[in-house]
Amino acid sequence: MLADPLTEVTDDTFAALVLGNPLPVVVDFWAEWCPPCGPVARTLAELAGEFPGVAIMQLNADENPVTMRTYRVLSMPTLLFFRGGVVVHTIVGARPKSQLRQALSGAFEPYVNR
Repeated sequence: MLADPLTEVTDDTFAALVLGNPLPVVVDFWAEWCPPCGPVARTLAELAGEFPGVAIMQLNADENPVTMRTYRVLSMPTLLFFRGGVVVHTIVGARPKSQLRQALSGAFEPYVNR
């Protein structure tokens, strides 16, 4: 796992932690070999405190091929935003903190108390 405040999710735990989660969820698909994945994870960890009503999780792409195939994730980092178990927004590639904050606010506005 790259950042402490982020929950690690795997192929085995994905359904329970992401699809069955009553909160909106962001899953950060990352890999050790991906240079921008570390900064994105650190930014998400910082933003987690600003969005307590959103679960932010990480999935190691190399160790979880089933979920990678299911969601057709081909590039790292990829962020999938889930609401009610359904993908409502996707970001592929690194983005600055301001854009990630805006994406979290926009994708989950009815659920975010700011």
